[in-house]
Amino acid sequence: MNLSLNKDKIRFLLLEGVHDNALNVLNEAGYTNIEYIKTALDEDELIEKIKDAHFIGIRSRTHLSRKVLESAEKLVCIGCFCIGTNQVDLDAALELGIPVFNAPYSNTRSVAELVLAETIMLMRGIPQKNAVVHRGGWNKSATDSHEVRGKTMGIVGYGSIGSQLSVLAESLGMKVIYHDTLTKLPLGNAVQVSSFDELLEKADVVSLHVPDLPGTRDMITSRDFNKMKDGSFFINASRGGCVNIDDLAAALESGKILGAAIDVFPKEPKSADEEFVSPLRAFDNVILTPHIGGSTQEAQANIGLEVAEKFVRYSDQGDTTGAVNFPNVSIAFTDNSHRLLHIHQNVPGVLSQVNASFADAGINITAQSMMTRGDVGYLIMDVDDSDSAKALERLRAIPQTIKVRVLF
Repeated sequence: MNLSLNKDKIRFLLLEGVHDNALNVLNEAGYTNIEYIKTALDEDELIEKIKDAHFIGIRSRTHLSRKVLESAEKLVCIGCFCIGTNQVDLDAALELGIPVFNAPYSNTRSVAELVLAETIMLMRGIPQKNAVVHRGGWNKSATDSHEVRGKTMGIVGYGSIGSQLSVLAESLGMKVIYHDTLTKLPLGNAVQVSSFDELLEKADVVSLHVPDLPGTRDMITSRDFNKMKDGSFFINASRGGCVNIDDLAAALESGKILGAAIDVFPKEPKSADEEFVSPLRAFDNVILTPHIGGSTQEAQANIGLEVAEKFVRYSDQGDTTGAVNFPNVSIAFTDNSHRLLHIHQNVPGVLSQVNASFADAGINITAQSMMTRGDVGYLIMDVDDSDSAKALERLRAIPQTIKVRVLF
């Protein structure tokens, strides 16, 4: 999309039943050309559907590989209506000049509440008692059943979810310790411990809240479970690849870990029709949930608003604030101007080429801002409205140009 299109010509493809709030935001901003599909698509279907899309919105089941993205010749923006973005080839999107947005904060409360509820259930032994009663038994016993008050919650990763969980746990009378790769200001009376091992050794319940990065994959193994207190509990509502599930199963089998709650898994079913397979299914004292930590109506409503608003800001203004893979640039519009968006290879001299070319053509730049990320640079410029056609022609002639758009 090189020229400014009328809004009714800009096509949005929304998959996996994103919340209606997204439709409302787009419609209110004047975008009505929207295809709304309640399911994910396999690769062949996706390649066919995405060919004519300018914007695509997905959740966690849709995979935007390099192959898919290279077939999307008109695509200018991707929105992940969730926290994670590992279902998108971010490097390929950057190379193709496509910013990727997500909703990093909208479901944090939902995840924190689930973890807190699971903490109470695990410490009371509810999962296994519930299973026994369902089978006709009646195990009325206080053995291994405890209040959470006075117990120590160990939070691994003190970001937006971990810090909210910290406040909620402390409100129930729990002691909170946390470990993070960065020094973080504690909320309430939480204490940042000096090492990961110290957290494992002191916590009655360990809750994992880390991103999916090379350094966090398989970060919890038998070595770490052995460091934990005898009869402690483990919760993972972050990323499935961070925990060795076989090692967790062994720790549960031995009784070292008294119970666990797992919401994310290294391999998850692609649809409700596919069987979920895991060694953890054998344990009554494990709460297994189908990756629904952020799946509340409130969270999905907030996510729909957040990502759709980022779509609108990028389409209307070129604003990339919050893009996870792309230079973040935002400037206010100037009067009587047209805006040009120039995505280019990040090599020395591009900005000087642009400015020299505009000067030679007598084009007046009224506002300008540029940032780079990796191999890509992103330049926003406002020029006098009478100069926009000339400016577009000049930008297209820059050899390092990846994409150029003009907004009227």
